[in-house]
Amino acid sequence: MNSLIIRRVLDEANYMIDTKKTIREIAKIFNVSKSTVHKDLHERLIDIDPNLFGKINNILKYHIDIRHIRGGESTKKKYKSLS
Repeated sequence: MNSLIIRRVLDEANYMIDTKKTIREIAKIFNVSKSTVHKDLHERLIDIDPNLFGKINNILKYHIDIRHIRGGESTKKKYKSLS
């Protein structure tokens, strides 16, 4: 694997651990697609650093658990701004 890709994967993972941001937010910050961030954190990271992958996996599971709440808040905010 290219050293630039390895560096990006580790940077994304460490940033997610520090900030608990979502894949979408990390993609904007690192100027890559959501698909790239997802592949980096789900497929590449486990080969690079399994311990770090475990921490990231817990954060991603948490994001999945609360996504319905975030979606509801977003919809509420949208319709509140329209009225």
